[in-house]
Amino acid sequence: MAGLARSVAAAMLLLLTTTLGFAADRVIVILDASGSMWAQIDGKPKLEIARESLRTVLQSVPADEEIGFMAYGHREKGSCDDIELIVPPQPGATSAISAAADSLKFLGKTPLTAAVKQAAEALKYTEDKATVVLITDGLETCSGDPCALGKELEASGVDFTADVVGFGLTADEGKQISCLADNTGGKYIQASDEKALQDALVETVAAPAPEPAPAPEPAPAPEPAKPEFNFIPTVVMAEGGEPITDGNAWEIYNANSDGTRGDSVTTEYGAYSGNLDPGDYIVVARDDEAKVEQPVKIEAGQVYKPLFTLNAGTLLIHPRPSQGAEISDQASLHFTYPGDSTTHYGDTKVIVPAGEQKVTVKIGAGTATETVQLAAGQTIEKDVIVGVGHIVVNAYYTAGGDKADSSGIGFEIVKAKKKIDGTRDSMEHSYGPDSKFWLPPDDYVAVTTLDLAAVEQPFSVKVGDNQDVKVMLDAGVVAMSAPGAYSIEILSPKKDIEGKRKSLGLNYGDSWQQTLPAGDYVIVRHMSDQGQEKEMPVTVKAGERAEITVQ
Repeated sequence: MAGLARSVAAAMLLLLTTTLGFAADRVIVILDASGSMWAQIDGKPKLEIARESLRTVLQSVPADEEIGFMAYGHREKGSCDDIELIVPPQPGATSAISAAADSLKFLGKTPLTAAVKQAAEALKYTEDKATVVLITDGLETCSGDPCALGKELEASGVDFTADVVGFGLTADEGKQISCLADNTGGKYIQASDEKALQDALVETVAAPAPEPAPAPEPAPAPEPAKPEFNFIPTVVMAEGGEPITDGNAWEIYNANSDGTRGDSVTTEYGAYSGNLDPGDYIVVARDDEAKVEQPVKIEAGQVYKPLFTLNAGTLLIHPRPSQGAEISDQASLHFTYPGDSTTHYGDTKVIVPAGEQKVTVKIGAGTATETVQLAAGQTIEKDVIVGVGHIVVNAYYTAGGDKADSSGIGFEIVKAKKKIDGTRDSMEHSYGPDSKFWLPPDDYVAVTTLDLAAVEQPFSVKVGDNQDVKVMLDAGVVAMSAPGAYSIEILSPKKDIEGKRKSLGLNYGDSWQQTLPAGDYVIVRHMSDQGQEKEMPVTVKAGERAEITVQ
């Protein structure tokens, strides 16, 4: 690992000193900051090797040489336009370039052709001698043609050269970008192993070069700057994945002497950089339902950049009542995954630990369960079809009459088929007009009650149904008044063999309004202090209102 880091440093030093120390032209160094730079060589991310190597090289660049710094893929994921000239070419820019490289994020794609073109234009390559040094660990990913660009720059430039370091590329990959250097008279150095780099150094050192101009006395080395942050963690979904910078959380706890969590120190979100006092900590990286924790020891004067791997994936579940139906916002989704479970509602995106996922979707009285195998870093998107129909139930006083819009109207949906004991399975309840139900295919009965009126209405449901169920109450409303009464009672009109009437309802007070099935009734006024009763018959007609005063 150390040999490769030294090799990369030597490669860039050779390119820069050959270009700067001997030719005295203006140079822009382009650093690949794409997400692939998080890949590791011998346990160390390539981006760290590149930063350290660049810092070493820049220490050997004379202070009066004009050098600039450009990067791509450091601000946005998936963008081919993410190219920035961070440090314009100028004398004494080495410290600024080192700081810029250390602060880069490594996120995006590899628009190396467009970056070289922009660097050449920034150097005014059609007017002055110019050199671009490209350090890349990947091939063009934005449809550019580096070979064609090399020919174009060579033809139109005054004296343009592109040197290329292929960092960790295979020989076949190197052939695809070495043409950029070849077509401009520059050098391509394969930095995939130490021996290949040594061969390139021998060939380059042996090349004749003019004597360099005397360099000025070097300025005293500045005191090393104190780092702004000492704790800069990174979290990825899976090993080798891109850093997560949005939607995630960092929970930091003091560590107890037995290694367990102590008091909470802080909770931070997204891309996080902070300063922690020296000591032992437990750090939890979390994204949605996935989390991982590890101990961290902070020592004074050190900067820590730990990597957390969630070993998780993403589920995108679209619950639908039937095939081709709209996604249901009434659905509840219960996820059972290794170690835990969670419940969401409607269209759902959830990050969960990798492994077997059991997804149970419920819409109304319908349920569907599916099992999914989710790998770390994988995204699975799928529809879950519950297989229900949509029913809207309303009650009417009489056929063609008014809809019962009282909030006191109740609907119970039961299965039509009775069990051996004569009861039916109850499916769902609702109150008020326009009561909505999602039901699996079957035969049902809507048991409807409004005051003293009760009706059963059978109906059937098929998957994908959208139907209205109309229940005819065959009932009317009676408004009763009994001035001074203690209570009002409704009796059936017919007496039994003992001369008694059946009580249908009782209300305390001197007024009462009820919905009753069409028919004849007797209204009784009860007086509490004298024990006097007064009764009066009333006839209720379906869809009509009757008013009666008992005195």
